[in-house]
Amino acid sequence: MNTEILYGIHSVQESIKAGRRSFFEIYIKKDKISKRLEDIQSSAKDLNIQVHRIDGLALKKITGTDLHQGVAVKVSPYPIVGMGDLISIRKKDSGKHFILLLDNVVDPQNLGALIRTALCVGVDGIIITKDRSARLTPAVSRASAGALEHCLISKVTNLSTTIKALKENGVWIAGMDSEASQSVFEADLTISIAVIIGGEDKGIRPLVKKSCDFLVSIPQTGKIDSLNASAAGAVVMYEVFRQRHVSKNTDMT
Repeated sequence: MNTEILYGIHSVQESIKAGRRSFFEIYIKKDKISKRLEDIQSSAKDLNIQVHRIDGLALKKITGTDLHQGVAVKVSPYPIVGMGDLISIRKKDSGKHFILLLDNVVDPQNLGALIRTALCVGVDGIIITKDRSARLTPAVSRASAGALEHCLISKVTNLSTTIKALKENGVWIAGMDSEASQSVFEADLTISIAVIIGGEDKGIRPLVKKSCDFLVSIPQTGKIDSLNASAAGAVVMYEVFRQRHVSKNTDMT
């Protein structure tokens, strides 16, 4: 069986909480003591996962990094879900889809940040492409503060074909485009929706953009042309959340 090494306190803790992987061994730096590491060791004992106390050099060799925070775990690969399974999911409270599509997001830090925000706002699932996308590595899990372990993510070969399937299931497609005339704050995002975030350099590809039902932009002032992928994604995802969950009559002052 293929395995990989998750590292960092959040990644290890959240992988155990999520319970979506198989666990083989946990490694904890033998001279490092903290409440969170003790909690991880206790959880490992409850799940009958073997714990090894090793020195820092050995832990660095196992993880390939100094950013391990004193803990790592050998696990099965990240569990990808089928797109059909993802589409079939609807939020119980509204019956509406809220899906995130990522087109050419190749930076692991941006991908991790987007996954973390997606989990916070209650996105049903995330769709990425098999090519031209950052891989779902332990580094992405760490960048997401462990949020990757809870999210449902599907990989597809053709994003345009995927968009067509989403539309056939009643999902509207909103693409982020810095030149769009409609602001994200003006658009109706309470509908069953899939939001597309483009890559760091070129944004959404032209063919994918043509497949969108509508495009939205983020208003801004200043000398910087645009936000990066993770920041733009956070803005639009929280606007969907705001429109769905915050009453228009709520006093925000």
